[in-house]
Amino acid sequence: MERWKKSKPALLLSAPAKINWFLLVLGKRQDGYHNIMSLMQCIRLYDDLIFEHADTIEVESDSTIPVKDNLVYRAASLLKKYTSYKKGIKIIVKKNIPIGAGLGGGSSDAAYTLSGLNMVWGLELNNRDLSSIGAEIGSDVPFFLNSPVALVEGRGEKVSSLKIGSSVDILLVKPFFSISSAWAYKHVKELTKKTIDIKLFCQAVEKKDFASLGTMLNNDLEKGVVTRYPVVDRIKTSMRENGAVISAMSGSGPTVFGIFESKDRAKKAAKAMKPHWCRLVETII
Repeated sequence: MERWKKSKPALLLSAPAKINWFLLVLGKRQDGYHNIMSLMQCIRLYDDLIFEHADTIEVESDSTIPVKDNLVYRAASLLKKYTSYKKGIKIIVKKNIPIGAGLGGGSSDAAYTLSGLNMVWGLELNNRDLSSIGAEIGSDVPFFLNSPVALVEGRGEKVSSLKIGSSVDILLVKPFFSISSAWAYKHVKELTKKTIDIKLFCQAVEKKDFASLGTMLNNDLEKGVVTRYPVVDRIKTSMRENGAVISAMSGSGPTVFGIFESKDRAKKAAKAMKPHWCRLVETII
């Protein structure tokens, strides 16, 4: 952090993680992806992105992902190609969101890279343009350009922003392994037959009607993940045993989120869930 203070960044952004309140897999598409329906909401867990002027595109990160595979690098490179911008950028990424966790960290970083470069490079692209570019990088990228709460459909490119008026305390617990989205979708057990009333779901979250929420939560990727990684189900059970009114897997996993009626209960549960990675966060409204 001291090194960052000595430099003069052009821009500093905080890219949030997300949870999937539900994730329905509707069918496989001809392009190899799946059509989904998911309600996503950003949470107060952030990666930090520092933008510095440069002649070429450089990405410096504390993750182990090779630079050319980093979604930040891919986003910057694609935007430069799309706009024929002549100069470059140096982006320093400070990771706090775990990789391969089902929390959308890489997609959020890519979305905020596009948004940040739109400002730093003075491109004046609208959100529709940025979302279209983002969809080429990753399925969750358009969501983060239309967050903090949205219904996501198609392969992720159809995003309808929603409003939830109150935040919720959430405990995140991730076992010490990662899962790629591609693996999770490859191992989906069955397509959903469930339908969810979006308006009622949002009202239940806002009113903290946890009894109703518990009947509506569904993640069609969870069964395939749990079959290969039973610890995910054990974490869900342990969450409830330690006071969670609801527990579910987020996205492609393996992170499990638990909803608690108070921060104190969530803090006590976090102590019981160690040595797993744990974070107590709030949803962003």
